[in-house]
Amino acid sequence: MIKQLVLLVTTLILTIGCSAPNAGRYSQAKDSIPQRLPTLLEMTDPVPQAERLSSGGNKPYSLFGQYYTPLVQATEHREAGIASWYGNKFHGHLTSNGETYNMFAMTAAHKTLPLPSYVKVTNLDNQKTAIVRVNDRGPFHRDRIIDLSYSAASKLGMLQQGTARVQLELLQSPAMLAQTGTQTDTAEQCYIQVLASSDSNRLNQLQQQILQQQALPSEIKSGSGIFRLLVGPTASKQQAQQWLQQLKAGAFPDAYFFDSRQCS
Repeated sequence: MIKQLVLLVTTLILTIGCSAPNAGRYSQAKDSIPQRLPTLLEMTDPVPQAERLSSGGNKPYSLFGQYYTPLVQATEHREAGIASWYGNKFHGHLTSNGETYNMFAMTAAHKTLPLPSYVKVTNLDNQKTAIVRVNDRGPFHRDRIIDLSYSAASKLGMLQQGTARVQLELLQSPAMLAQTGTQTDTAEQCYIQVLASSDSNRLNQLQQQILQQQALPSEIKSGSGIFRLLVGPTASKQQAQQWLQQLKAGAFPDAYFFDSRQCS
């Protein structure tokens, strides 16, 4: 067991990493393995949703002398190559489209696919599949085509190897949304209320706790002298259910949907 763990650590250090090889804004110089495996709930495939193109992360950019043009009009995309995964170093930090990276969510990073978009990933070595929501840019290694979250990599059976041969298939993108005319109204975005209080300092502390321990997006809204700590928003009802279960299983058993009409 110890020998396998050493092999896993060594492989991880050599293979994973989403963007730049140095620490930069991150507290860790190299990525590291989470202390626990993802749960079955955390490895549940997200249902592809009709989402608008994110306001961030979809413009042409350059890095390390290489230029990239995001495929914002893509309605079809297939690609085969090497996948890697990223973990603790990036957990809790912002992704390229302004969300918070959660290594236990079914997400991924891609150099040019629209943000957000949904992709089916097939491990060509064992035929295991996973659906991920692309919300980040990377991996910036020439021999890799996608960086998977810790949960997605676990579902594909590639944690120990660190990389795997995969095939990608685009399932849903903002361009498909434009073609169908389907829209996701911001009024339909779902929030989960964690706590309401007149003590804004307490809510600020809880907000940091949620970010550090569960890497969930949150807001504090005020009205009539009351402050509300809300997790969200999300237009995905499935994601909202997962977040609620995650909060209830943790330190917030009294969490509930702020407006059940938007979340059910």
